[in-house]
Amino acid sequence: MTRFLLLATVLLLSPALMAQQIQRQLGDFDFKLGTSASRTMAQGLISPGAIGAFHGGVDLTHADGWYIGQYAPSMGLTPTSSLQLDSYFGYKQRFDDSLGYEVGLIHYSHPTLADRDSYALYGGLTWLGSRLGGAFNDKPANRTGTLFADFGQLPMVDVGLTLKLAYHQLGTPYALSNGGQVNSFNDWSLKLSRPWFGMDLDLIYSNSNLSGGGCDAYSGMNTYCDSMVTFKAQRSFF
Repeated sequence: MTRFLLLATVLLLSPALMAQQIQRQLGDFDFKLGTSASRTMAQGLISPGAIGAFHGGVDLTHADGWYIGQYAPSMGLTPTSSLQLDSYFGYKQRFDDSLGYEVGLIHYSHPTLADRDSYALYGGLTWLGSRLGGAFNDKPANRTGTLFADFGQLPMVDVGLTLKLAYHQLGTPYALSNGGQVNSFNDWSLKLSRPWFGMDLDLIYSNSNLSGGGCDAYSGMNTYCDSMVTFKAQRSFF
């Protein structure tokens, strides 16, 4: 599977491919190949692609609702990055045209690093183009509960809105220099996104309830512990 993903990502980076996503119907299966995560609930919970890193993935969905996929936020092709693979499988079904549900499992792996693998159970609802979900991630160093909401493109302004909120319980309390300790912390993020002339523009606000020396214990979903506003412009190779 790893070799297949590596080959698939090389194909993704080929300048001859000029579509944002390759999609094929293979019998009862829907096959997707792209530089971003698939349309499943897992899209809001897998690790985002690192800035400046090569990333991509595959997704295979059966007509009955079962699916399996793998996404690499980083292929580890640069000296400052390491290989990471997020593998997932799950089941999704719709009650009607406006309401559906989804459950699944994600395996986060770092083949070149020891003792970094972890798993997450996730589930959620889709309703009128919005996705509301949650996940529980049992990591070696901490346990994390995540709530996720993707409201899709907001009417009138044509801007996508995504929210994440996570609670982290440390396996071992982190001792601070002032004699205190950190047993748990929260972090969150808000993302506004909009396509513009072939690019994906993201404006992201992230923060946590840690500050000062407490940030030494931070190992959450955001890049930084403190309040941060990030602007990102990304254009797919194809």
